[in-house]
Amino acid sequence: MKKIYSIITISALLVSFTGCKKFIDVNQNPNQPISVSEGLILSPVELAISSNLYAGSGAAVIVQEYMQVAALNQVAPNAGTYLMYNTDMDGDWSNLYTTCLNNLVTLTTKATADGNTNYSGISKILTAYCLGNGTDLWGDIPYSKAFNGAGNFTPTYDSQKAIYADIQSLLDAGIADIAKNYATTPGGDDLFYGGDMSKWTRLAYTLKARYYMHLTKAPGTTATEQAQLALTALQNAMASNDDDFKMIYSGAAGGENPWQQNFISASTVVLGSTFVNALETRNDPRLTIMVAPATATGLYTGLGEGLEQIGQLEDYSRPGDFYGATGAYDYLVNYSEVLFLKAEATLIISGYTAAEPIYESAIQSHMTKLGVGTTDAANYIASRKLTSTNAEQFIIEEKNVADFLSLENYVDFRRTGFPALTKAPNALSDIPRRVLYPEAEIISNPQPQQTAKLTDRLWWDVQ
Repeated sequence: MKKIYSIITISALLVSFTGCKKFIDVNQNPNQPISVSEGLILSPVELAISSNLYAGSGAAVIVQEYMQVAALNQVAPNAGTYLMYNTDMDGDWSNLYTTCLNNLVTLTTKATADGNTNYSGISKILTAYCLGNGTDLWGDIPYSKAFNGAGNFTPTYDSQKAIYADIQSLLDAGIADIAKNYATTPGGDDLFYGGDMSKWTRLAYTLKARYYMHLTKAPGTTATEQAQLALTALQNAMASNDDDFKMIYSGAAGGENPWQQNFISASTVVLGSTFVNALETRNDPRLTIMVAPATATGLYTGLGEGLEQIGQLEDYSRPGDFYGATGAYDYLVNYSEVLFLKAEATLIISGYTAAEPIYESAIQSHMTKLGVGTTDAANYIASRKLTSTNAEQFIIEEKNVADFLSLENYVDFRRTGFPALTKAPNALSDIPRRVLYPEAEIISNPQPQQTAKLTDRLWWDVQ
């Protein structure tokens, strides 16, 4: 019987032994190098993080359906009514571990050995980002035992609490490596920042604040403690829209923005009515920029979840060109998030009056990026003033718009309850709190956590 090994360990072996070993060592195939430069590892893994992890066609889209930002033009049951099979997550797990984390571990090891601390710093920051995405989807995941080399085919899972500690340690280590300023600095091989190491450092501090704020309700923490940690990190975080952590796509064949591909006319994915209607109800001037009118009607029309009858795809809206064109950017982390994190943390510590100007600056930063006119932006912001009763709601709702298509919105919904959502018609359960563990991992590396249901809460997701 053929033995099926864990996808994590097999991928580690594949990277370690890419050469063809001969009886005589000098007979090496130059077309199959056993070692490559840091830059040749960095570029593909950065592209994979953007195209597969952040904007892939699996969990990234499904999460948008849970948030009712996207909808499937298919009759129920479907992912929008919380139908999921374990096999649905096989590709996402493989992207996370085989394509992203495994190669980042290799990059960190090589860069450390070569003394290229700028590369090792970037790699550690990206590893933290990937772990954050993984644990916020699945909860407990393998890490500490997953990349220890041959012989460990069934790595146990680390608790989410431990993963969060690892994330902060990796970010601290990445910041420290970059501060050494040793050896080679990336250039064009760094598809995100082009080797601007100061921006990588500011990204790391931004991520520290993000992951601190995720734990405002986690067991053993307090909201005040986490908010203060976030505010301290934010002192060194992104400073303007120019610091956005984004991937640039050429728009040429094979170089399209992945969200354009997810919403392409051949797909059945369109924008959800909950998201589109919220922009319309609030008279948000970003509506006409973020949302494209339906081609059949010229109207801004989203599709409801869980419908028993569907219309023509041309009847529904898709993302506007700013996010949905073939050459649009992927905004994995943006400066507006920095200000919303600061506004929320300030609300927790000092109240809504202190949070108000920061919150307004956060909305304005996104309006500026989208090219909204000064008067329209001012009128909208004036209509969305914070009060003692709406402050958390408005901060998270506006962050939800600025973080369009990001997993962060699903995290915020689970930890705050905003934006307020009701489960879809014909739903098979309550709104999911996680995704299922993949079938391939269950078969090759059975672990007790893999019995988790969609409605089971993660460690930090306290009711």
